[in-house]
Amino acid sequence: MTPKLSDLTGRTNYFEDFKVGDVIRHARGKTVEGLENVLITNLVMNTAQSHFNEDAMKNSPYGGRLSYGGVNFSLCMGLAMQDCGENALAELGMDNIRLQNPVVHGDTLYAYSEVLETTDSDREDAGIVTFRHYGVNQDDKQVFQGERRMLIKRRSHWGDK
Repeated sequence: MTPKLSDLTGRTNYFEDFKVGDVIRHARGKTVEGLENVLITNLVMNTAQSHFNEDAMKNSPYGGRLSYGGVNFSLCMGLAMQDCGENALAELGMDNIRLQNPVVHGDTLYAYSEVLETTDSDREDAGIVTFRHYGVNQDDKQVFQGERRMLIKRRSHWGDK
């Protein structure tokens, strides 16, 4: 028996499920590894010493290398995807990205999201949801905040396919 496409995604994250004001605490956390920082930082050609030079950073106020902000917000948005974007058809935009506190290798990031807006789209089978994502470290200190707009499937069209 061939599984339905709708069996491959969550049942509670279609457009109709998101209500303005909802706050979703995402289940998983992710510890920031040096490999992620160095790999992504190299790929985007960021040459800041604070990401690469342990010797220079060991006596800094941070006690070691800093994780690149692009890694930090990508991890936080990734942690939100299972709950917020699993039924997304398109990423429409990211705005108001704020990196509020430093992240060092070994910090563990957690995320939660707030539904800011739900609007109809020009597509009958999907609507637009705007989220504000938050990232916090293991000490519950906020390290990231950003907004994201996604085109998300409507259950009425996709829920039983």
